[in-house]
Amino acid sequence: MMKTLFLHPPSFDGFDGGAGSRYQAKREIRSFWYPTWLAQPAALVPGSKLVDAPPARLRLDDVLPLASDYELAVLHTSTPSFASDVGVAEALKEANPRLKIGMVGAKVAVDPEDSLRASPSLDFVAREEFDFTILELAGGRRWEAIDGLSFRNQSGAITHNRDRAVLEDMDRLPFVTEVYKRNLRVEDYFIGYLKHPYVSLYTGRGCRSKCTFCLWPQTVGGHRYRVRSVGHVIDEIRLAKSYFPQVKEFFFDDDTFTDDRPRAEAIARELGKLGVTWSCNAKANVPRATLEVLRDNGLRLLLVGYETGNQEILNNIKKGMRIDIARRFTKDCHELGITIHGTFILGLPGETKETIEETIRFAAEINPHTIQVSLAAPYPGTYLHHQAVENGWLDLGHAELIDESLETFYKRFYFRRGKIASLLAEMIKSPEMMRRRLREGVEFFQFLRHRELAS
Repeated sequence: MMKTLFLHPPSFDGFDGGAGSRYQAKREIRSFWYPTWLAQPAALVPGSKLVDAPPARLRLDDVLPLASDYELAVLHTSTPSFASDVGVAEALKEANPRLKIGMVGAKVAVDPEDSLRASPSLDFVAREEFDFTILELAGGRRWEAIDGLSFRNQSGAITHNRDRAVLEDMDRLPFVTEVYKRNLRVEDYFIGYLKHPYVSLYTGRGCRSKCTFCLWPQTVGGHRYRVRSVGHVIDEIRLAKSYFPQVKEFFFDDDTFTDDRPRAEAIARELGKLGVTWSCNAKANVPRATLEVLRDNGLRLLLVGYETGNQEILNNIKKGMRIDIARRFTKDCHELGITIHGTFILGLPGETKETIEETIRFAAEINPHTIQVSLAAPYPGTYLHHQAVENGWLDLGHAELIDESLETFYKRFYFRRGKIASLLAEMIKSPEMMRRRLREGVEFFQFLRHRELAS
């Protein structure tokens, strides 16, 4: 077995995409997700090491000495960070010319040819679900025989092997929390709407929804929700509880954990027996009866992608959601005491000044506890990117409407009299929440001030 380093490379300041983030962007509030996509193959390869540079505040000079200690390096990359990540790969190769270096992630999965052409320091990229691709590579299998691998052969020619079959038996994947315990520090990971410290992991891959903008189902995970067994999930949470007694919340980062409602309820009932607090991603269509089961067994928060308050735009992006259903779902959550972090996107197909106003009013009306507002990002490999290229939408010179509206959205949502009062009451009740909200506030207003000075 090759001595293997899994690396989420040092990146530019403020970028929180890469190895674990669902939103690959530089955002107004710094946050760090677990590098679960790297931790999974790291759990498969004996003796490997995972280094997550950004949360650990490691710079290139900190990770370069590792090059001489390993035979194989696997770097997670993304479209926004690719150029920076290539620079890291080149520095590692210069430090140890014998080191085999490859990349994984949605960027290289959809564009393996150009990714490898970007630098001779890249020996391979692993496409699709890359867990067992990397295991076979580290195990010394001939590169020509490894499904899902694109590589530079000995003569320098780029070769693409056949696609790797989708993983069906998700219980074949070992627990990522073993790698978290071995190589990470849970206190380094912070998300404003989750209790700190928290731990996140996947209980399944893939999403049934066909949202045109969503990166992972269209590039790596697919549109079938393939899941771990209930017992497998609960065994990992039980282990994680023993490893991390300081953790206050577990987050299930499946694209849509509530897609399989009977399974979600079954997992919830077992979590209730363990007495843990947990949260997950959800679609705004979960029936009240299911919400009650989840709430009664430790569910604290749902991360919900509303995206917009305009039904036509929801139809344009194939969200498969109705505004009236979302309203009823949100009302149920409020009545049941389930916290909601609502996410919205500005600039989706069909967006106008009027639809932006409609979405801002909708957000204020349904009143999720906290919100996140993103600008539409047409990542390569998504249908939205295909539309953007085909229609000539990638024109940064005409982005003022949505760029300015993002700030307006945040200000009008949070500066309502009732919202300010509820947040103050929350802060007074909990010193931990006070620290969290103050940190978010300082970072957000620094962002606004920076934008104001730069304009």
